[in-house]
Amino acid sequence: MKLLIKNGHLVDPENNLDEVLDILIEDTKISRVAPAITEDADEVIDAKDKIVMPGIVDMHVHLREPGREDKETIYTGTKAALKGGVTSVLAMPNTEPAIDSPENIRLLKDIIRHNAQIAVFICGAITKGRLGQELTDIALMKKEGILAISDDGFSVDSEKLFFEALKKARRHKVLVIAHCEDKALSKDGVVNLGFTSTRMGLRGISKESEYTRVKRDINLAEKAGCPIHIAHLSCKESVEIVASAKKRGLKVTCEVTPHHLSLTEEAVLGYDTNMKINPPLRSKEDVEAIKQGLALGVIDVIASDHAPHTESEKDIEFERAEFGVIGLETELAVAITELVLPGILTWKQLVEKFCLNPARILNINKGTLSVGADADVAIVDPKKTWKVVKEEIASKSKNSAFLERTLTGKLLYTIYAGRILYHG
Repeated sequence: MKLLIKNGHLVDPENNLDEVLDILIEDTKISRVAPAITEDADEVIDAKDKIVMPGIVDMHVHLREPGREDKETIYTGTKAALKGGVTSVLAMPNTEPAIDSPENIRLLKDIIRHNAQIAVFICGAITKGRLGQELTDIALMKKEGILAISDDGFSVDSEKLFFEALKKARRHKVLVIAHCEDKALSKDGVVNLGFTSTRMGLRGISKESEYTRVKRDINLAEKAGCPIHIAHLSCKESVEIVASAKKRGLKVTCEVTPHHLSLTEEAVLGYDTNMKINPPLRSKEDVEAIKQGLALGVIDVIASDHAPHTESEKDIEFERAEFGVIGLETELAVAITELVLPGILTWKQLVEKFCLNPARILNINKGTLSVGADADVAIVDPKKTWKVVKEEIASKSKNSAFLERTLTGKLLYTIYAGRILYHG
């Protein structure tokens, strides 16, 4: 099977490509990248005036299976991913049961083998049951194929335990992804602490609850000699701490979400529970700091933190509603709208954040259009606008922060392993 993509504007930071070229795909691999390829193919896509980029590598996705198939499944989540140009995801371990043992990893791998529409990589838990009490067997989980460990949704409060986890992760070459939140400080908060929380009469979550834990976790990682990846940064102080650590030469990487780079705390004023997110939407100053951090390269990755919830978990009082929003189908368009169009990031920088950097951090052979690489490709119309409509969402859950929002950048094709699996 040969697929030829003609006349597309290729963006591939790995190979320093930002020009009009053709791509020939044979079976599951990219076989040629060159101008004006004339070889016969089974199918030809004319990508004139379109962006051709590697498939997105989303390193923070909640697929909910096993245990909460009412919210999302491996099948529905990966179908939603295809609609957003995402061809590889890292599945987070806060399932029921948690991915905290070789047996549970094997269970998940079996589901992935039967139902996944794209590449699904696995993140294991740091502690058993994600309870912060006892370390999982990191060595055995690595043998079963996990790429990373995280208690995502929770920070490991015990410094001693987290330090031990970092040392073991270094020994077994497993990435540590830190959810940075001091629950003693965030307590029962539901929105950003400040003017908005006061005006709404709701309990606030301080920025301090995030950035003090960012600082602690980076310091422990330095002491353990272990690389660390900080999940979903939301405030100026966290960005500054990461910048300082990088200047000191520490192996620290971090990510932000599309909602934290585009929405401020004012979005929650209407008590829309789709704006209830952890960490919460912050101030305008924090959003500007995130955008600057992306532009300067302090922030390495944009990841969706796709967090599906049922309507019964969201369509209730704000304080009782679950935290989190979906994002697989909108993350690229949000980033184009908020970062590329205003000139904050170039296309090349955007593709680095979505494709190359997460692949490098996870140490997987993805995120590139190199000859011989897996033929995972996204083709985007960079100027076409579209509205986020609830009825058209592919995810099993519909809790998007961008409902009824008009975005720029329409995904036209997603190609995974050489096959066109989405055509919009």
